[in-house]
Amino acid sequence: MSRLAEVVAAADPALAPYAVSEPGAERFADLDGMRGFVLEAVYEGYLLHYGEPRAFAGMDADMRLLAGDALYALGLARLAESGDLDAVAILSDLISDSAQAQAEGRKADAEALWEASSDRLRLVQGARGAGGAATSSRSCAP
Repeated sequence: MSRLAEVVAAADPALAPYAVSEPGAERFADLDGMRGFVLEAVYEGYLLHYGEPRAFAGMDADMRLLAGDALYALGLARLAESGDLDAVAILSDLISDSAQAQAEGRKADAEALWEASSDRLRLVQGARGAGGAATSSRSCAP
């Protein structure tokens, strides 16, 4: 099962009627474990707000906003439950900073934030895997 299919399965049951049978390509397939799932869930929430979602279709604008918020919450709650507070901070900043970039009409900056944040998650994950202490600086703005 793909991570996007896992996101659909884990999402609120109210979103099930809007799930597509074959979700699109994963953007963060190279990010391992829980962080990979969470980043795909949060990115799908972002796409519901600002772009074309890969795993859901047929929603009006209000439902897309609510569904996006639900996927943000799903991802952040999973991280918080696992105790991965570095990743919670990175993704919380990403959600806020990318919303601000979108509101200011800086779509390219919003995409750059996704790249920078996923890179930071890989670095923090790599440092932990190597036995290093991981810390997060709270901004991922370009």
